[in-house]
Formats: sequence, C-alpha cells, structure tokens
Amino acid sequence: MKTVTIKDVAREADVSVASVSRVLNNVGRVGEATRHRILSTAERLRYVPHEGARSLIMRRTATIGMVLPDFHGEFFSEMLRGADSAARARGLHLLVSTSHGDTDEAAAAIRSMRGRVDGLLVMSPHLDAAFVSRHLPDTLPAVLLNAHAVDGRPGVNVEDHGGAATMVRHLATAGRRRIAHIAGPVGNTDAAERLRGYRDALPEALDDRYVVHGDFSMASGRAAGLKLARLDPMPDAIFAANDMMAAGCIEAIRELGLDVPGDIAVAGFDDVPIAQLLRPALTTMRINVATLGARALERLVSLIEQPGAPEPADQTIVPELIVRDSCGAKGRANQPASTSNAQQGRHVR
Repeated sequence: MKTVTIKDVAREADVSVASVSRVLNNVGRVGEATRHRILSTAERLRYVPHEGARSLIMRRTATIGMVLPDFHGEFFSEMLRGADSAARARGLHLLVSTSHGDTDEAAAAIRSMRGRVDGLLVMSPHLDAAFVSRHLPDTLPAVLLNAHAVDGRPGVNVEDHGGAATMVRHLATAGRRRIAHIAGPVGNTDAAERLRGYRDALPEALDDRYVVHGDFSMASGRAAGLKLARLDPMPDAIFAANDMMAAGCIEAIRELGLDVPGDIAVAGFDDVPIAQLLRPALTTMRINVATLGARALERLVSLIEQPGAPEPADQTIVPELIVRDSCGAKGRANQPASTSNAQQGRHVR
C-alpha cells in the first residue's frame, strides 16, 4: 500500500500543507472547522506522522536518554519503571543504556546518544565535576541522579548520609550496641555517604572489623554476613547499605544457626519490593525508587521545554524509616531521615 503523506492529507482536506502541519503539531492558529476537517481526513486516510521528518521540523526527537550503572536488581528496575511511566504520560520514548559501573563505558553511552535524544538522565557511581565537564555538552539538557559532589548541573538526589544516620540511631535506641555495617563498593558515592552516616551516628566507637565492603549484590551481603557473624564479640546488629546485601546477610546468619533478630538484628536501605517479602520482613530506609526516576524525568522535561528558565534548586528525596520484624519491632515508624545536608535542597517524597 502507498504510504499516506502530509500532502495527501492537505489535498483531501482542501487546505495547505502548512495548515495540516500546524494542526498535527498543535502549533499556530487554525479555525475550528478547518482543524476538525484536517483531523477527520488524517484519521480516514490512516495518516501516520513521519517521526524523522517531525524531529527535523520541531528539532525534537521525543526521546529521553537514560544511562544507568547496571540493569541487574530491583533498584534499577524500579528506577526504570518510574522514569518510563513519567515518559509515557508525556508521550515520550525512553532510550536506555548501561555503563556497567565503568567510567569509560558511561562516557561511550553518553556519546552514542548525542543527536538521538532531547535530554539525558545520568546515574553513575563515578560522576564528578571533571567527568561532567568533559562528557556532557552544555547544549544537551541533563539531570544527574544522586551525584552528590557535582555542581553546575541540576540533580535529583537521595539524602544517603541522613538516612544511614537515622537507621543507626534507630538500632541504638532499640538497645543494639555493636552495630556493624556492610558498605557498598569503594568509590561509589551512595556507598560513601551511607558509610559516613553510619560512622557519624555510632553511639560508641567500633574497630574497623565491623565494616565490610560488598558490591550491592545478595552474594556479597552473604559473604559479609558470614564474616561479621564470626567476629568476637559478635555484632548484635548489622546495617547493610542496600536491601539486597541485607537479604544475603540474613541468609548467612541463618546458615550459622543464629536467629534474626534474636541474635543479630538486620537492616537495609532502599525498600525495594523484596524487602517486605523476606522472612523476617526487612527494616529499611524507604526511598521510593520509582518516584526518584519519575522526578528526574519530569525535571529533565522542564529543562527541555523551558531552556532559558532559572535553574531550580536540586531536589533531595529524604528516606523514611520503615520498621519491620528483622529488628525485633513491627509496624511503620514514619520517621524521615534528619540531616543538615538535606536542608540545602527541596525535600520531596
């Protein structure tokens, strides 16, 4: 079948091509009767706009790029779900790539999207001012996800330091005194901020044996849990920097014949869907990761649609303490993380 063009619609509706273009792109003024005739004709002819041609005319691709460190795990699937939902609500497409946690691959992913997207959402454990200056051109709208140390680019961040401190204070208030920490990988900004929050909130000094680094995976949480539970004296609580490591830690403690929370309380961070399905259900700091992705997408769309508008302050999502059985207490605490760092941004949930 012959492809129907905008010229065919104009001829059938007895109007100019310019009038058809204005109606289909919803720009400019066209009389209501003419608008109705054009839309009816386009529908009858089953006209489908050519997205490539529209992109040239509008100088838009209706596509948002998203670069993540990884696709594996519930955290990133929830991030994608939130961003994709917000994009679809605005009639936009999402083009996604992963850097596998590598700086060079992150730069390559960004380069591959230039000219193909209207803006970028970028999350990388290695984002810093030098990387942003070198690889993100000023002409490309971009929003950075959880890039704590980068100024000059708008961002949507999680208050990691305050969230970790809130969790440690909760464990201490519950009577736990030897609180260990399964930290994320060295060089990761989220992991570093959560480790700093843990150390700042400790009720008493502990030696370095009580901090073991993982890589945010369940397997690394299990390995760290086995190591920590064999210490003498054994910790009476373990706070993991994410829920997947906390899940692995619970498995390790059970392998050793110990009880959670009777012998060792376990807590996590993020509140991904698996957290409440664990047995015992996991006490954690709730971020609402899908909301994080959606907020970042909406922020980026504002930058694209209003390029000359003043830059708003960074948005900071403040985690919420969710108390479940893994720490020996049931119910929801509804306690937001408290920190002076978060006061610099606009708090959103």
